[in-house]
Amino acid sequence: MHPMRWTLRKWRAVFSIYFQDGIAYRASGLIWVTTDLATAVTMPLVWAAASKSGPIGGFTSSDFILYYLCMLFLGSFVMSHIMWELAMEIKEGQFSTMLLRPMSFYQLNFFRNLSWRVIRPVLFAPFFVALLLAYHSYLKHVDIHLGWQFWASVIMGHLVSFSFVMMMSMLALFTQEVTSIFELYYIPMLFLSGQLFPIAMLPDWAAKLAKMFPFYFMTGAPTEILIGRIGGGAVYQVLGIQVMWVTVCYGVSRILWRVGLRHYTGVGM
Repeated sequence: MHPMRWTLRKWRAVFSIYFQDGIAYRASGLIWVTTDLATAVTMPLVWAAASKSGPIGGFTSSDFILYYLCMLFLGSFVMSHIMWELAMEIKEGQFSTMLLRPMSFYQLNFFRNLSWRVIRPVLFAPFFVALLLAYHSYLKHVDIHLGWQFWASVIMGHLVSFSFVMMMSMLALFTQEVTSIFELYYIPMLFLSGQLFPIAMLPDWAAKLAKMFPFYFMTGAPTEILIGRIGGGAVYQVLGIQVMWVTVCYGVSRILWRVGLRHYTGVGM
């Protein structure tokens, strides 16, 4: 069999296995999905009420509603959280079996993660439709941009998120207790990714600082491309920076992988 066909068959098999696993445990998936609804319900209403007297940072009430709904839906696909499972498997020794599989650890977990990233938006879709109906009065004259640049930014945003959390996962090879580090990750991620508030609302110096980190290029940039706040040549700049962050995170994770394997002891086997 041609090597490429063999590789594609392995990718499809891994994706199918974890996709079926995700469907089997869809109840727990729905619980995770509902945790995002608090932000979807409260934040748009807060900013919409605050902007009734006039735009805030260039955002009208309709802009805020559109921004948060788009951010929420895109985030269900883009954001990866696989580092928790990987850290536990490394700690308990299950990681050893992954080293024996006929596929690289990175590829295995990419398709493992991708299967859940495909399932989650599907589970979230009914709630999203309900939110659209609830906020329909704010969305009568909105405009979204679904060009290839947007889809490319979504894919790259997912790769930025995945490569970053894979890089963090490698820390579990050096120490058994990494959950505190993972919990700290959510603080800058929430504030600098645009999930709590649009980065455009920050002072210029703070917005520039936020864009020096990869978090904004996970969900913030694709969302702003979708709603038309980033266009023209700036879109290609965003795509270039996303490629840079994927390359950097992947490179660092490979270094940590090689060094970390020397420290791995298979505790829990």
